[in-house]
Amino acid sequence: MSSFYIILTGSLVAVSCAILGCFLILRKMAMVGDAISHAVLPGIVIAFLWSGSRDSVTMLLGAGALGIISTFLIEFLTNKGNLQSDASIGVTFTWLFALGVILISAFTGQVDLDQECVLYGEIAYVPLDTIVLNSGVDIGPQAIYLLGAVLLMVIAFVWLGFNQLRITSFDPQYAISLGISATLWNYLLMAFVSFTTVASFESVGAILVVAFLIAPAATAYLLTKRLKTMIFIASITGILSAIGGHFLAISINGSIAGAMATVAGIIFGIAFVYVRSKTKGDAKITSRESIVA
Repeated sequence: MSSFYIILTGSLVAVSCAILGCFLILRKMAMVGDAISHAVLPGIVIAFLWSGSRDSVTMLLGAGALGIISTFLIEFLTNKGNLQSDASIGVTFTWLFALGVILISAFTGQVDLDQECVLYGEIAYVPLDTIVLNSGVDIGPQAIYLLGAVLLMVIAFVWLGFNQLRITSFDPQYAISLGISATLWNYLLMAFVSFTTVASFESVGAILVVAFLIAPAATAYLLTKRLKTMIFIASITGILSAIGGHFLAISINGSIAGAMATVAGIIFGIAFVYVRSKTKGDAKITSRESIVA
């Protein structure tokens, strides 16, 4: 049963990240996911210092706020500071992440809120942190319910805002002409990336969650020209990464989360080789503009 819970947890994280990652890839903002996964750290610490607890909802709110602030800072430095987008991303996430590390070391030294937990996580401990009802019935790991709720919110967000996300991803100017706020939907997307990142901290950590945000979506990006199919393939890739990573970790007695991220990279490599061999150098790899809904 422990293996089932671990695989299920990894799959929930991978699918949530894969869905959002598709839109990050199409917007050429893949590294923004990396930036946010680091930059939300001070938001988590500030939320803890303000509330005095590690309640998941409080952490998510703090992370969401910092995710939006990070996005604003990146766009401000790019548009007003005349910096290239990659430089803006680098400056923003490094100093915010450093600020979070300083806050942890200075103000939470006596609390189980440390850098290693945030960076690496430990999915093997998920089956141990269960929810026990007053009647004494154990209903399963807490992480599964949290990540399951996050996945449902991500699916609802993409389902309800699919057209807006699609249009603002491909042609922001056209979206504005239709009365759709490209900035609003960009901030909403970044907020959901932040929520998903924080919900995944204890399971896979801030660094490894980036692999789930990018690798499955990048794999799907190579294999299809349709957006809905891309989301489906990315989700399946995420699940396969979780399953394969679990058994790889068992076979080598290594990090489960790290193995899942490694398998995601291996699947991407296989897809890349397949696409290159199929095209034989004649057809171009799918471009952002050629993907349709």
